[in-house]
Amino acid sequence: MSENTSSRRDFIKTTGKAGVAAGLSFTILPAVLQAGTGPAAAAGFTQQPLPYGYNALEPVIDAMTMEIHYTKHAAAYTKNLAEACAAEKVDTGSAKLEDVLRNISKYSAKMRNNGGGHYNHELFWQCMKPGAASKPSGKLADAITQSFGSYETFTTQFSDAGKNRFGSGWAWLVLTADKKLAIGSTPNQDNPLMDVSDLKGTPLLGLDVWEHAYYLKYQNKRPDYISNWWNIVNWDFVQSRFEKA
Repeated sequence: MSENTSSRRDFIKTTGKAGVAAGLSFTILPAVLQAGTGPAAAAGFTQQPLPYGYNALEPVIDAMTMEIHYTKHAAAYTKNLAEACAAEKVDTGSAKLEDVLRNISKYSAKMRNNGGGHYNHELFWQCMKPGAASKPSGKLADAITQSFGSYETFTTQFSDAGKNRFGSGWAWLVLTADKKLAIGSTPNQDNPLMDVSDLKGTPLLGLDVWEHAYYLKYQNKRPDYISNWWNIVNWDFVQSRFEKA
């Protein structure tokens, strides 16, 4: 047996145990939408269907990683968020998840971890698509050039934010309150909407750098994962968020 095969099997076993520990009763949501028919923004308290198949982002993200990531990790965050909302009297029929996150210091660690985890993943799926454009265009491209000097400088700074995030977390492109673009990262499942976050703003583009997002294919080579990820960024979605923010 090769070292690579052994690593993959060990990871799958570990992931399976983690899914059981998160709760045996949550419902897996395997439904898949065709690309481009998903929700326009990452909002709400329920897990939305993926806007593409599990294998659609290959070879950048392999089908097994996508399936485990969506049906185990992300689904568990959604389940646990529902439990936290019930316990802490959040009316998911009228409340907005974004408002909960903006006031997350008033809630429990369970709400923070799982509210962030759910929101971040719902956004993450939309930030990618098969056959994506290689670069942003229009007003977003102009704003990136104005803020960072060039697209290449932007991708370097964003990639560094992901590479240098110690442990688990996310890299972000955000629009700040004064309508400026900024790059940064957050630990664990925190995000820039949270009042506890050092980086604050409206998330436009988010990259998951938890190991479960890339370990089956890339093992410990996070920089390779980040470098390849640029090939599937959904710039149309990011542009739409930028224009609406």
